[in-house]
Amino acid sequence: MAKKRRDVGKGIKAILSSIESEVNEEAAPESIVKELAGSIANIPVSQIEVNPYQPRTEFNEEALEALSQSISVHGLIQPITIRRLEKDKYQLISGERRFRASQRAGLKEVPAYIRLVNDQEMIEMALVENIQREDLNAIEVAITYQRLIEECKLTHESLAERVGKSRTNVTNHLRLLKLPPEILQSVRKKEISMGHARALVGIEDLAFKFGLYRKVINEDLSVRRTEQLIKDYLDKSNAKKATNSGKEDIPREYHEVRNRISSHFGAKTNIKLGKGGKGQIILNFNSTDDLNRILDIMENE
Repeated sequence: MAKKRRDVGKGIKAILSSIESEVNEEAAPESIVKELAGSIANIPVSQIEVNPYQPRTEFNEEALEALSQSISVHGLIQPITIRRLEKDKYQLISGERRFRASQRAGLKEVPAYIRLVNDQEMIEMALVENIQREDLNAIEVAITYQRLIEECKLTHESLAERVGKSRTNVTNHLRLLKLPPEILQSVRKKEISMGHARALVGIEDLAFKFGLYRKVINEDLSVRRTEQLIKDYLDKSNAKKATNSGKEDIPREYHEVRNRISSHFGAKTNIKLGKGGKGQIILNFNSTDDLNRILDIMENE
């Protein structure tokens, strides 16, 4: 009988322990989140607030409505990701489009992964999740890269590792942010491609840059044709400089070589000739990141 009483005592202690853990829920939120991390919980929609660091600001209304109708029929299949702020209060990390569509569909609860992260980690998670979307245009990608670098204190190399891209890809996207706002907006609207934008960003003459940009739009020029027009412009510009100086800095046959190198690396190039066929090719770069971009092009060839 004594043994049975000890067993009963253990059972009571277990029940009391369970009750105590429930009472202490407010006191130890991190331990609760750790237990929930990696699993899916149904969280009331009313307890979730949107992510103030959300990099995505525009949502296609038709696509949002279509997703909402699908969720009305099938429910939310892919869980969103949230973090716990306090008791009965959560903040969205990723999945705002799904969350908005669920609200439209009238869901009272949504399935969610609960993560234990600080503000810095949440910014990075939201930005990296955003960069993995397939419908981003090149400028949205570039802006997200820039935010990751500035807000998460990342280098081009560490950023490339986090997003699973080459350093060249990161640097090429970031260079697009040097374009004038009008051209940036055209890339956003997908009126011109990233290839067009990459060609235009290397042009220093603003008048020619905008003239060619409008020609690309009006005549629906291919990227290759755009690059050829830039090459022709550089050839004429260099020939004019040589004429104005009274003599050519290098023989004409070297002009095309210089322009091809300049176009290939997206950098101003000089060729200096010495005696006996010797000479130098000088590639100019504007920053350490620009130098790394040039080195990446060399390494990938």
